[in-house]
Amino acid sequence: MKHKEIIDKMTLEEKAALLSGKGEWQTWNLDRLGIPSIYCSDGPHGIRKQAGTGDHLGLNPSLPATCFPTAATVANSWDPELGDKIGQALGQEANTQGVDIVLGPGLNIKRNPLCGRNFEYFSEDPYLAGKMAAGYIRGIQSQGVYACPKHFAVNSQELRRMAMNAVVDERTLREIYLTGFEIAVKEGHAKAIMTSYNQVNGTYANENAHLLTDILRDEWGFDGIVITDWGGSNDHVKGVQAGSDLEMPNPGLDSARQLIKAVKEGRIKESTIDNSVDRMLEAVFELSQEREKIDDKGFKKHNDLAYRAAAESAVLLKNSDNILPLKPDTRVALIGDFAYVPRYQGSGSSVVNATSVEHMNMLINNTTLHVVGCTRGYLRSGGIDAIMEKAAIDLAEQADVVIYCFGLDELSESEGVDRNHMRIPQNQIHLLEELVKVNKNIVGVLSAGSAIEMSWHHCLKGIIHGYLYGQAGARAMLDIITGKINPSGRLNETYPVRYEDTPSLRYFPSVERNSEYREGIFVGYRYYDTANIRVLYPFGYGLSYTNFKYSDLIVNNDGIRITVTNTGDVDGAETIQLYIGKKDAKIFRPDKELKGFKKVFLKAGESRNINIDFDDKTFRYWNIITSKWEVEAGEYQVMVGADCQDIRHTGQINIDGTTTEYPYSKDHMPSYFSGNIQKVSDKEFEELLDRTIPDGKWRGELDVNDAVCQMYYAKSALARFIYKILTNKLKKNEELGKTDLNLLFQYNIPFRAIAKMTGGIVSMEMIDGVMMVVNGHFFKGFGIVITGFFRNRRLNKKYIKKLNSNGGK
Repeated sequence: MKHKEIIDKMTLEEKAALLSGKGEWQTWNLDRLGIPSIYCSDGPHGIRKQAGTGDHLGLNPSLPATCFPTAATVANSWDPELGDKIGQALGQEANTQGVDIVLGPGLNIKRNPLCGRNFEYFSEDPYLAGKMAAGYIRGIQSQGVYACPKHFAVNSQELRRMAMNAVVDERTLREIYLTGFEIAVKEGHAKAIMTSYNQVNGTYANENAHLLTDILRDEWGFDGIVITDWGGSNDHVKGVQAGSDLEMPNPGLDSARQLIKAVKEGRIKESTIDNSVDRMLEAVFELSQEREKIDDKGFKKHNDLAYRAAAESAVLLKNSDNILPLKPDTRVALIGDFAYVPRYQGSGSSVVNATSVEHMNMLINNTTLHVVGCTRGYLRSGGIDAIMEKAAIDLAEQADVVIYCFGLDELSESEGVDRNHMRIPQNQIHLLEELVKVNKNIVGVLSAGSAIEMSWHHCLKGIIHGYLYGQAGARAMLDIITGKINPSGRLNETYPVRYEDTPSLRYFPSVERNSEYREGIFVGYRYYDTANIRVLYPFGYGLSYTNFKYSDLIVNNDGIRITVTNTGDVDGAETIQLYIGKKDAKIFRPDKELKGFKKVFLKAGESRNINIDFDDKTFRYWNIITSKWEVEAGEYQVMVGADCQDIRHTGQINIDGTTTEYPYSKDHMPSYFSGNIQKVSDKEFEELLDRTIPDGKWRGELDVNDAVCQMYYAKSALARFIYKILTNKLKKNEELGKTDLNLLFQYNIPFRAIAKMTGGIVSMEMIDGVMMVVNGHFFKGFGIVITGFFRNRRLNKKYIKKLNSNGGK
C-alpha cells in the first residue's frame, strides 16, 4: 500500500466519501488531509469541460477545444503514432482547462452497424482497436493526464444500455471483446478504466469480479483506478468488493453510507476499502502536480493536427475512370447541405465546442478548381424541396464535375439510441439520382460515423469517405479532391451490401433483458470471409492515387518480411496488413484474423523492406477447458495484403502447440465450424456457452434494475400513464426528425440509477419506495419516498458536517 500513512489517519467516513463523486465531474476533496479534488471530462476526440452546470449528455455548453476526427475516423489511418499525436494534444488541452482525467478513448467492438455510438469506437477488429487506443493513451498520459479507456466491457448497443445483460461465451469475451482493452492496458499502460453500464453474463460490469479482478488486475497487471460510467453503479458495495474504485457522477453520500454500513455488518472488509482508497490517493496526488498549459499558438498547431488526421484517415472508396484527382480549372458544382454545415462529429456526451470549423463552400474558391456555383440541394432534416432540387440540377448541368456532399445527419446516429437501418436519408439519394441524369461525373464526399448501405454507389464515379472528420476536415477533403493529398485511409470496418447480411442480424440489439451474442467470434470480416458472404467494401480496403507492389515474402519464427514498392508516379502511403489462418484447425476459427499491420510512406518508385513481428496474440486462442490461452499445433497460413480480401502473398509456418484437450465438437456445433452463424439454435448456443441460456424475460414485479421504459408492465396505472407520456414524446420527436438525448436517457434509465444521478437528492431507500408505487402499492410506497427524502437530507447534512469537522474526530 503506497499511502498507508495517510490512510491510517482517515476516518471510515472520509474513505467512503473519497470513493464517490462530489459533483457531475469532480471527486471529493478532503482538506483536513490535504487531499484535493480531481476533475474528469469527456474527451474521446476533444475536451468537453462544461463552463456552467455539468451534465453528462453534453446538453450544456462547454469550453472551446479542438475537435479532432472521431475514433471511427482516425482508425481508418491505421496509424497508432497519429493516435499518439492526437492524444498528446488532448492531454495538453486537458491541462489548459484544468482537466485531470480524459474519459476516453472508446474501444468497444463494432459488433453491429446499427449501434448508435459506433462513431466513438475504433473498429470491428480488436487488434486494430487496441493498437489505436494504446496510441491515444500513450499520448494523453505523456502530458501528465490520465486516459480512461471505455466501456469495459461488452457494450455494443445503446438500447436499454443501463439495464441489459450481455450473454456471451468466455472464448468470444476474451478474443473479441477484451483483447482491445488488454492491449490498451499492457501497451498503452492506461491508468484508469471506465466500466460499462450493462451486465455481463448476469453480473453488472462494475461489480463483476471476473472482469475487474481476475482479468483486469490479476492477469493484465492493471494497478490504476476503475471508474463507473456516469450512473453506471448498481451496488457500490459489490463494486468496491469486485475491484471498482470511484462511483460517478454524484450519488450524494448515500453510497458512502452503504459502504460504512457494509463494513459494520461484516459484508466488506475495511482493508478492501483501503485498497481502493490507496489507488484513488495515488491518482489524486499524481494528478495534482503542476502541468504545462498551451496558448493560442498551441491551439493553432492542434488545428493543423486535426487537418492532418482528417487527411490521413479519409478513405477513397471509388475512382472510376481515374476521375480523381480533379485537374486544375475543372468546372465544378459544389452541391449538398453538408458543404455548408459539415457533419464533423457525433452526438451526445462527446460533442465538442470546436475552436473553429471549416466549411467546404467557403474554402473551395481557394483551390485550383473553377467553381460554377454552390447550392444546398436538399433539406438536412429530410423531405423533398422541389425548388432546391431544381437549383442543384440546373447547376450540375453547367459543370464538368459535381462534388456532392452528403451522408448521415446528426439525428441518424447518436449516443442513447441505436439506428433503425443502414440507409442515408432518402431525400439525399433522390437528389443524387436526379443529378446523375444530367451529369455523369459526380464525386461524392461522404460524412458518416459508421457503415451504411450504398445501393446508389453506381451513381458516383468517385467516392471519398471522410467519416466524421473534425473541425478541419473540409479543407482535407478538398485537398484530396485536387491532389494535394494522396488518400491513404483504409476501412476499419466492413461495408456489407445490405444490413440483412450482417452476422448479428437476428441477435441485435436485445430481446427484453438479454442480448445474446450467438454469433460468437464471427464478428465483421471474420464472418463475411468465413461464410463467403459478398460485401461491398471489405475490412482494410482503400484506394490510392498510386499503386503498390508486394514481393519477396519471407516468413520466419519471429514474423514476416516483405518488399513493398510504389510503382506509380505519385508519392503515397500503404498499409501492409498481416492475417493468420489455419485450414485444418480442430477448433473452429475464422478464415483469417488480423495479427499485425504497418503503414509506410513511399515516394514514387521507392521500394522498402517491411518487417511485421509476431507477438503473443498471433497464434493464440482461448481454451474453455483449461481456462487459459493456448496454441493449436500445426501449419498456419501467413497472409499479407492490402485488405482482408486483397491478399498479395501467402506463406506457411509450422507452430508447436500447447493444446492437449480440444474444447469443441464439430458434430454438436456445425454453425460455428462452418461460420454460418445467422441462425444458431438454442442447443448450439448452449454448447458454446457451456451452460443453459439464462431467462431474460420481463415478468412479474419490476425491480430497481428494470428501466423506466418497462413501466409498460407496471401494475400502477400512474406508472403506465407516465410511460405513455414518455413514449408519445419519443414518437413525436421521431416524426419531427429530432433526437432528445435527455428524454432518451430518462426513458432507458433503470430506477436504481436515479439515485446515482441526482446529486444526493434521491436515496436508494426512496427508490425502494418508488418501486412499491410502480408495483401497485401507492400509499405505502409514497410514504417511504417522503420519509426517505427527509431522512436522506438529514443524514447527508450530518455526513458533510463530519467531513468538515476534522474528519469527525
